[in-house]
Amino acid sequence: MLTKNINFKNFTYKKNNNIKNIFYEIKKKYFLCKEKLLLSLSDQYKYSFDLKSLSRIKKFSTYRVIGMGGSILGAEAIYNFLKFKIKKKFIFLNNLKSGINKKFKKNILNLIISKSGNTLETIANFNTQKINSNCIFITENKNNYLRKIAEKMKCEIIEHKNYIGGRYSVLSEVGMLPAELMGLNEKKFKQFNYLINNKKFINNLINNVGGILQCVKKGKTNSIILNYDEDSQSFFYWYQQLVAESLGKKSKGILPIVSQMPKDNHSVMQFYLDGPKNNFFTFFDVFNKKSEKIDKSNLLKSHSYLKNKSINEIIFAQRLATEKIFKKKKIPFRSFFVKKKNEQTLGELFCFFILETILLGRVLKINPFDQPSVELIKKETRKFLI
Repeated sequence: MLTKNINFKNFTYKKNNNIKNIFYEIKKKYFLCKEKLLLSLSDQYKYSFDLKSLSRIKKFSTYRVIGMGGSILGAEAIYNFLKFKIKKKFIFLNNLKSGINKKFKKNILNLIISKSGNTLETIANFNTQKINSNCIFITENKNNYLRKIAEKMKCEIIEHKNYIGGRYSVLSEVGMLPAELMGLNEKKFKQFNYLINNKKFINNLINNVGGILQCVKKGKTNSIILNYDEDSQSFFYWYQQLVAESLGKKSKGILPIVSQMPKDNHSVMQFYLDGPKNNFFTFFDVFNKKSEKIDKSNLLKSHSYLKNKSINEIIFAQRLATEKIFKKKKIPFRSFFVKKKNEQTLGELFCFFILETILLGRVLKINPFDQPSVELIKKETRKFLI
């Protein structure tokens, strides 16, 4: 068990005291306020906006979020993971695409998010939407494009702290302002202080990183997510950026690949089972009470075992069967089973994977906070457009 809401089965591993030492070094720096990025994960973090004054922007029925990568993936993950609790409509513009200029009623608020304030795709999407009012911009306190536009439009600007990288920003203004507008409680996401003092969580985290490192040393550098909960797909796109952009450097790294299950049993599972042995896997599933049952009136005798079975029972059986085959084939995997979906559980998952990524970076001697090669593409793109 990882927490009271999350069951966790770890890789088979050998203990690695080096990882433990690095974790406690990070923890020490956090409490000495030297690891400022981690502050955003805690309930001690001070936002650049006033939570009490949000009532004036909670009146909108629809919210349009414009951003790229870490500026939007976290908020989208929150929305889809917890959408059963959310009554407001959210639209996410997270890629460049023609034909997305839709006319909305006046009762819409636009959130435009970019740490640098100069993200090309965000600027392009903002301009194609022909937005001229009801905007809030989240960007660094620097002289950048979005800040200039916001000042020209006389719109509110919320500071994106310069020490928080986009892919680590989900529990800062970038994710928590949208969460509050969704009607969620930002305080419940903030589980960091509790988790880093919880021995069971710490041991699971350290042993989990040890298991991943063993896989990497054996040339298994593809982290394949077998996701059995459709509403968690956006969460793993957030995870995908976090891991790939943080660790993919110096000809090293881990490549996250997200598979939607059980659909992918009928496309790529054969490859996973009998293809190259350069993968390790994560099973992810969520308990769901509500699920349609099989209509027994249309069942043939050959499939009578499906009588009164729900869709979720079938998915659960498929996951257990797949895990069993993986064990037989000695394919390395870990598994998460979420017993209850709420802000607390999602906050715990965010913290777990952020800490996992930082620890992996330190052990692999990779800086998990920069992305130098991506910046090269941005510069070259600008040259082609000028």
